[in-house]
Amino acid sequence: MRLRNIPGAEEALREYPTFVDNPVSYRGKWSERFGNDRPIHVEIGCGKGRFINTLAEKHPDINFIAVELKAEVILRAAQRTEKRAIPNLAFVQYNAAMLTDLFVPGEVSRIYLNFSDPWPKKRHAKRRLTHANFLMAYKQVLKPYGEIHLKTDNEKLFEFSLNQFSDQRFQLRHITFDLHNSPFAADNVMTEYEERFSSRGQRIYRTEAIYLPE
Repeated sequence: MRLRNIPGAEEALREYPTFVDNPVSYRGKWSERFGNDRPIHVEIGCGKGRFINTLAEKHPDINFIAVELKAEVILRAAQRTEKRAIPNLAFVQYNAAMLTDLFVPGEVSRIYLNFSDPWPKKRHAKRRLTHANFLMAYKQVLKPYGEIHLKTDNEKLFEFSLNQFSDQRFQLRHITFDLHNSPFAADNVMTEYEERFSSRGQRIYRTEAIYLPE
């Protein structure tokens, strides 16, 4: 997602009660941040925030955390809250490559990867959020039988991801090469990009990967 630089974005974020200024301090203690022990679902890369905000409204029994590196992106997503305190939603500015800084083993029930950068060049494969290096980090924070939900419009990234999931011994289910013409469309929450892509007739690829403890 490309956004123009917004001067003072990090300072502006502190005005939003959904923004967590020092997320590392909640590692292993997110239940204190939310005030309950409900399941934690994490979206890596929140875009403009439509997806995570919609889920938080639809599922008050689940705690949602959006992890995004760029302050400008989080600010755009947080602005959807209109500075309301949403008890089950938090925005975090952090590098997803260091997810273990934010969560202890078994603290996360589900991870969402929505339309991540495909990094098409082979030399950039390690930057893909479904590369084995990232998957090993996800396994360190997921509960046994925790889930990764992946959506993308990029067929090559999808094929790469399926192979990486398999290599890392994730169990795959609900694989579809055309989400919006599948049985899974009814419960699907779209991102802004997804709506744009699908309106052009582009296929959306989706799967769920289940972490099977060794």
